[in-house]
Parts: sequence; C-alpha cells; structure tokens
Amino acid sequence: MPTETFEFQVEARQLLQMMIHSIYSNKDVFLRELVSNASDALDKLRLEALRDDSLDADVSDLHIAIEADRQARTLTVRDNGIGMSHDEVVQLIGTIANSGTAKFLRELKEAEETAAAEGLIGQFGVGFYSSFMVADEVTLLTRRAGESQGTRWTSTGEGTYTIETVDGAPQGTAVTLRLKPEDTDDQLHDYISPWKIKEIVKRYSDFITWPVRMAPEAADGADDAEGTDDAPREPETLNSMKALWARSRDEVGDDEYHELYKHISHDWSAPLETIRLQAEGTFEYQALLFIPSHAPQDLFMQGYQRGIQLYVKRVFIMDDCEALMPPYLRFVKGVVDAQDLSLNVSREILQQDRQIQLMHRRLAKKVLSTVKDMMSAEPERYATFWREFGRVLKEGLLSDFENREAILGVSSFATTHDRDEPTTLRQYVERMKDGQEHIFYLTGESRQAIENSPHMEAFRAKGVEVLLLTDPVDEVWVEAEPEFDGKKLRSVAKGEVDLGTEEEKKEAATEREGRQQEYADLLGWMTDRLSGTVKEVRLSSRLTVSPACIVSDMHDVTPALENMYRAMGQAVPQVKRILELNPAHPLVSGLNRAHTECGEDAGTGLQETAELLHDLALLAEGGELGDPSRFVRLMADRLERTL
Repeated sequence: MPTETFEFQVEARQLLQMMIHSIYSNKDVFLRELVSNASDALDKLRLEALRDDSLDADVSDLHIAIEADRQARTLTVRDNGIGMSHDEVVQLIGTIANSGTAKFLRELKEAEETAAAEGLIGQFGVGFYSSFMVADEVTLLTRRAGESQGTRWTSTGEGTYTIETVDGAPQGTAVTLRLKPEDTDDQLHDYISPWKIKEIVKRYSDFITWPVRMAPEAADGADDAEGTDDAPREPETLNSMKALWARSRDEVGDDEYHELYKHISHDWSAPLETIRLQAEGTFEYQALLFIPSHAPQDLFMQGYQRGIQLYVKRVFIMDDCEALMPPYLRFVKGVVDAQDLSLNVSREILQQDRQIQLMHRRLAKKVLSTVKDMMSAEPERYATFWREFGRVLKEGLLSDFENREAILGVSSFATTHDRDEPTTLRQYVERMKDGQEHIFYLTGESRQAIENSPHMEAFRAKGVEVLLLTDPVDEVWVEAEPEFDGKKLRSVAKGEVDLGTEEEKKEAATEREGRQQEYADLLGWMTDRLSGTVKEVRLSSRLTVSPACIVSDMHDVTPALENMYRAMGQAVPQVKRILELNPAHPLVSGLNRAHTECGEDAGTGLQETAELLHDLALLAEGGELGDPSRFVRLMADRLERTL
C-alpha cells in the first residue's frame, strides 16, 4: 500500500518539542494518556453499537492490553474500541501540524503570565504526543469498527511523519513506542519493567471502566505467550475497576468504603462519616468524601496536604486538589470524579472556570449539611467531630461569607451553663433570660482563666450564661460576626454592662448616679495620674468581688488581637483601655477616703496605690505589665509595711 510522507511545519516542530520537554513534569503520565485514550475509544464503541445495530464490530470482550517486549524495547497499548478511519487519523493525530499552529505559538509568546499560557495550551487536546517524552519512535495502527482497511501513522517526533493504508489491521487502535534508553537522571524509568507498568496503571487508571490487561513476564528464553508447561499464560488484570463512587449505595459495603478511605488517607482508622454526592445535568460529577475520626497532627502546620483526589472519567489527575475544597475543610478526604473538566494539556493544573467554582461550593455545602444532620441525629458522633475539627472549621467564619450562617449553625462552644457539655448558639438563644438582648462571650487562653476573670463576676451573680472561647481563631471571628438569629454577640470585657430586669436597671442607675458623685474627684484624679496607660477611670457595674478590672471600648481591638497582629508583623497602634473600679470593695472605698482627706495634696503613696490597682487589674485578666520590676518593687514595699 502507498505510504504518504508529511513534513512537520517549523512551528509544529517547535510546538512538539515544547510539549515533549516543557509541559509535563512527570514522564510517567504518558501511559496514563494512552490508557485514557483507549478507554475513551471503548466507550465510543459501546455507544456506537447501541445506536447502530448494523455495525459490524466485536463488543464481546472490550479491554485494553499492554504488551512489553524487552528485547525490542517496545511498549504497546492496544484497545479493541472504535478505532479511526484514514481521514480521522489525518485530522486528529495530525492536528499538531494544522494551519492554526503558528497563530497558537504567537498567542503563547504574547501571553505575559504563566496562567494565561497554560490556558492557551489547554485548548489543544494533544496528550497523545506525550509518548515522545519516552520514545524515539511512535507507531499508531488503527482500524475503525465497521471498516475493512486500517491506517498506520509513524513518526520520530522530529521532521516528518508517515501515513499508510494497511490491510488486515485488527479493530481498534494500537500505539507502539520504541522506548528511549533508561536514564534515571532524566527521570526516564524502565517502562518495560512489569512492576513499573503496574505502578503507573494502579496510580492513574485503577478505576477506569475497562480492564487493563498485561501478560505475565516470561522467564528468560521462554515464549512470552506460553508458560513453563506450554500452556498459554493468562493475562493479568492490573486495575481494580472498582470506582465505588459510581456504584449505588446498596451495592457497596462499609468495609469497601473504609478500604478506599485507608488507601486515600493512609489512616488505618475507620472514617467518622462517609458522604456521597452525585450531580447531574449539564455538568456531571460524582464525589465520595470522608470525614476522619481524628485530626492529623499536622492539620495546622504550613504545607498540610489536602485529601481530595481529582479524577476525570475515572482517570486520576491529581492529589491534594486545593481548588475543590475550602481551607477550613482541609481535613476532608475523598475522591471527585468529573465527566468533563477544563485542564491544561498535561492535565496537571486545573484551569479556573465556572465548573470548578460550582463543585467547590456544592462540596462545601454538602459537608456542612452532613455535619448538621450528624448534630441532630447522632450527637455522640458530632461531639467527636467537633472535638477533633471544630477549631479548624471556625476558620470558615473568616473566609467563607456565603456559608457563615451554616458554619455558625453547626458550631459548639464551651459555656458557663454546663461545665462538660458544649452548647450551640441556637441552644444559647433558647435559654436566654427575659430582657436579655445579647449573646455574651469572653475570650481567653483557658476555661479556668476565663471563669476566674473579674469580668465574669456580675454575670455569675446574675446567672447570665457566657460563652467561653479559648481557641486563637475565636479572637478574630467574634469581631467579624456581628449577630446570630438577630442577637448581637457582645464581649463581657467591652463597654458597660447593664444586666437585670428593667426595674433592676433603673435602681442600679439611680445608685450609680449617687456613687458617681461620691467618687467623682477620685476618678478624675486617677484618670489624670494614669493617663499614660488608660483613657478613663470609671465605676464598674460588672464587679462584685474584685477591686478593679480593665475593659475595652465597644469597637476597640482586644489586647490578644493586638498581640496576634504584631506577631504577624503588622503595625498596630497601642489602644488605651478603661480602668473600672468596684466602689463596694474596701480597697477602693479606702482609696477614695484617703484621697478626699488629702485633696489636691495626694502624695506619692496614693499615686503608687493607684498604679498598683491598675497593674493588679491587668494581671487578673492575664495581661502583661509594662514595667514588671517596678510592680515587684512597689508590692515588696507595701508588704514590708504590713510586718
């Protein structure tokens, strides 16, 4: 049969060389591309056979075969799928040499950003050409189902390629690679080796629909097709074909789900929850997600690997697919399998498009709704989830505004209502006292430190419930979350506190006016003396036991948040706070009498007492003293006078 020889254009040679040497970061993926193409050909044949009863094609044993010849150093990937006609070979396999190549190269050179360049590359489906990364010569033999003649395409990937018509070609397509010598320095592995072939198929093509078969390697000197007893050697199926996410829930047992989870996560414990999701319509995809039963030790470390694997038509594309799951759900493991997705030519980088965003949003909502169902139906399992992952889930309150209400709805917090059981905001609101307008909270390093804080005294005395927030992220999200269910969140360490019924509030206001007149001179004098550290000294309505406490104005940044910003290298101006005095405490009332007696002639002793009162209040809330050595000296002097 006549052989036609075609010469690559100059631009086509440049593009081919770029594909071979620059686009793919891992040479192993050439086998993924060939198996994926073969799988598509089998899918097309099955569909064509259903549409056309007259199609003369054998569909009894559709499969993919891999044949390795160590002596000839060739590797063949063969399928008995739809195949290609002569015209299709010219049109599809020869696409790289079409007239649009020069225009493509110009656009590629004009693309200023790498992302833009990847977008252009992604317009060309030329994964077949990855074969030239590992082969000196590639031969494609194909015959379309229903036709009598086949076509052979051959090229070394350099100057020319040939196309010829062939009689007697089997149905389907066979791609034969004459492999380059092994070179570990250049990441060229021994692709004749059965263990290497099995490794690549298991990693990238384990879940495709069709069996991938390979004959066992023959012993030296033996025929590859025969065993030691001259019996034919049975081909080995390399892939499991068990895409659990593509099977109905009734067909899969929990043990199979758990095995897949262990394979994905390398965690030998069973998952806490299994989540299935199937989206149909114009864009179809399936997801099988797992919530682990315990948090990994590196969950909060930089560089933590996400656990979502991306497949397209059951072909593995990438681990750690960050684009599919928000950072605050990074603990979720699983598989997402899309029917079609915008990838670049190497399938190694996702292109940002509407499909990715849709999956991202849908998966996040599905996980949150599952946690919500777990909270109501299985409170013990929810308690385990929150203990392990509550801290990271609350990060979403700062980043995912769309799902902020849903995140708050599945969040639990320690509270003064019950020492052992956390509470939800919904439960808090249901328990609020008559006339209570706010959801009160206090942040701190530990539950014990918060419970012993002077800020809690009035709330404890009145029996008002307070949320006890001890996670570092709590300092941030409570500032960004103004309300829940119409109730504003309010720190007990900010602003003025006004608790009780309307009648009690009126009585307290009347009493406070009288106290204010009694202590007016002391408050003015202390405000003046402590002006370097506080903006105001006033009487407190939140203290019942302690002599003093330090509070912030309603919209001031808290000290803990100040320290957090400074630790991140952000310049934050120091905020002066308010010193509140308890007029019922003997120390404060005694200080007021001493100041009244001394008047404007208040000496050093009273000034030092006022300073100590401020420092004691600062220490009581866990703050840091501006001059610890001075505080120690003043305290030692006072203690000496008591002896």
